[in-house]
Amino acid sequence: MNNMITTCHLTKKYKSFTAVNDVSLHIQKGRIYGFLGPNGAGKSTTMKMLLGLTAPTKGSFTINGKHFPDDRLEILKGIGSLIEAPSFYANLTGRENLDIIRRILDLPKHAVDDALALVGLTEFENRLAKKYSLGMKQRLGLAEALLGRPPILILDEPTNGLDPSGIHEIRNLIKSLPALYDCTVLISSHMLSEIELMADDIGILNHGRLLFEGELDELRHYALQRGFSADHLEDMFLSMIEQDNLSRKQRAKL
Repeated sequence: MNNMITTCHLTKKYKSFTAVNDVSLHIQKGRIYGFLGPNGAGKSTTMKMLLGLTAPTKGSFTINGKHFPDDRLEILKGIGSLIEAPSFYANLTGRENLDIIRRILDLPKHAVDDALALVGLTEFENRLAKKYSLGMKQRLGLAEALLGRPPILILDEPTNGLDPSGIHEIRNLIKSLPALYDCTVLISSHMLSEIELMADDIGILNHGRLLFEGELDELRHYALQRGFSADHLEDMFLSMIEQDNLSRKQRAKL
């Protein structure tokens, strides 16, 4: 198995609160990994640790054969990311916004053309970013992440705030990326029906703990073994979270 991202007992504590608790992930090369969990489960914190935005309290991780923290800069060079809402210079065009990042990353000029084409923004490249629709802004954020075609993409709620048409566009784009240029995608979303349509593998987090990791078919088998409905990802997810929350309450009473 060729893992692009491996975490080992990754933990993040803030004083007495444990946001991420002993999480070991195995994200395979060329696949889309759906990272799921309720609000506050620790998904964003995990992604921020992988991007070097916050340091682990305990544990370690390896990305594309490079170890954190020794290879931190090399790791970051190989990751494109969209975390929370993308931000732009409103009075610059889409192309100009991308060109600033291109120069920071020391990429060739054609990298901007390539990224605009990938997300379908070429015809709007000279429009001011402040005049972009919400869906176009999300696509511009993805274009920033795709500059230079990094081998790994980390996307946190990339369809957040989009209408059904925009969600459909972004989902189809993300789904096509591994085949387009052999990248690996780690994506979190509350839209479980969308994750079900695009993800190869699933990781489910609750209260900072990893409840499940594996392929969708493995998740269905796991759910059926425990008497859960396995018709849809949302049913399986909610059943697992409810059972874990109940177990936590019972343990707390002991």
